[in-house]
Amino acid sequence: MTPTSSIAPRLTNALWGLFAGDALAMPAHWYYRRDNIREDFAGGITCYTAPPHPHPEAFMIGMSYQPDVEAARLNGRIYDILGDHSRFYRTSYSGEPSIALTDTESEHGNTVATPKERYHYHHGLPAGANTLGARLVRVLLRSIAARGRYDEDDFLERFIAFMVDRGPRSDPYTEIYLRRWFENYAGGRPPADCAAHQRDTWSIGSLGGMVRPLVVALLGAGAAAESGNAAAFQPLGMALEHQNLTHRAENVSAAVSVTVPLLFDLLQGRDARTVLRKHAARIRPPAVTGKELFRAYRDHDGPGGIPADEMWRLHTDLAPEPLDLARLEEKYGEDEVILERFATACYPEHGLPLALDLAHRHDGDPRKALLANANAGGDNVHRGMLLGLIVGAANVDFPRDMQTDLQDHEKLEEEIGEFVAVASATKRVY
Repeated sequence: MTPTSSIAPRLTNALWGLFAGDALAMPAHWYYRRDNIREDFAGGITCYTAPPHPHPEAFMIGMSYQPDVEAARLNGRIYDILGDHSRFYRTSYSGEPSIALTDTESEHGNTVATPKERYHYHHGLPAGANTLGARLVRVLLRSIAARGRYDEDDFLERFIAFMVDRGPRSDPYTEIYLRRWFENYAGGRPPADCAAHQRDTWSIGSLGGMVRPLVVALLGAGAAAESGNAAAFQPLGMALEHQNLTHRAENVSAAVSVTVPLLFDLLQGRDARTVLRKHAARIRPPAVTGKELFRAYRDHDGPGGIPADEMWRLHTDLAPEPLDLARLEEKYGEDEVILERFATACYPEHGLPLALDLAHRHDGDPRKALLANANAGGDNVHRGMLLGLIVGAANVDFPRDMQTDLQDHEKLEEEIGEFVAVASATKRVY
């Protein structure tokens, strides 16, 4: 068996892990109180499940999307990326949401609708469905399959087309990076220059910014396997270039830079726990614990009330010692690591260490690790996609039911197979 053919099963499983991690986590996305997860899901999530209504902690209602409509018309650009879901948002073209914001959410301190009107971020999606973030990964897979390589212009064209016509049963939740991207696009910026910056909008520095770049990097897995990882530097560069199309974020770049070589080690069949500990040691975890971060958010009536220099410090001050997964597992139980040590929010300086801990703590077992992530709540869908890539790459087998119970699994299988065929080849793929 050649090095490139030997990585194909793990590469396939990495992508199944991405989609499974997303769909498992989807119904408990943005739950911060784990008691609410246990209450709403009969003790916790155990399989693919539809999202409930209402979501006890949802603060999607009233999120802002403010494209310059006149500029969009002058530039010949479509600006409506929300469709029927614009009723949940504060927009420049449909006005205020019809649902009033009269309460305060407990963890972040954001204003929210009354309990009965707290629509789930993924309201209406069936069990086993993927969120918008994972569906944009599929846009990338289809672009690569069609071109036989990564083509930035082709991806951007497909990305824009998909966002303005997402089709039936679409996901209501449109992340802030997408709303800011299309605000810039409507104003006339070139597509390659529409990404917002973490320094201006802190949530641009999010776990979701890691996922597609990591998939782009996997295109170089075949060449890296042939060279024993000596060719890993170019895939990392391409990953960072792709990241900057939608997420200009230092924290995301740092996390991607650690995760690409970690995935390449796993794809080559190296011992998972050893690989996880090795690459975790390249990380310095945040100095501010998850508990302390959420306290700061509440004290300022939500993250929007924190001054910019203080926000920068909260998210970039690092502990003096590197991340030691063996010591973390020995010193803390899983429940202590989740929320207490690492925030379950979208930030990669917390989310990547937490994902690595769950992978290590559950010995790379896909089902156990991904269910633990789903029941951790917070931004579990993007953390689940990241974790799914990791535990999938760590295994030559992936639970069949976690594939077949996904919505649209037959088409997913086809798209994954086409991507793996390109990525397994040793020819130039960039």
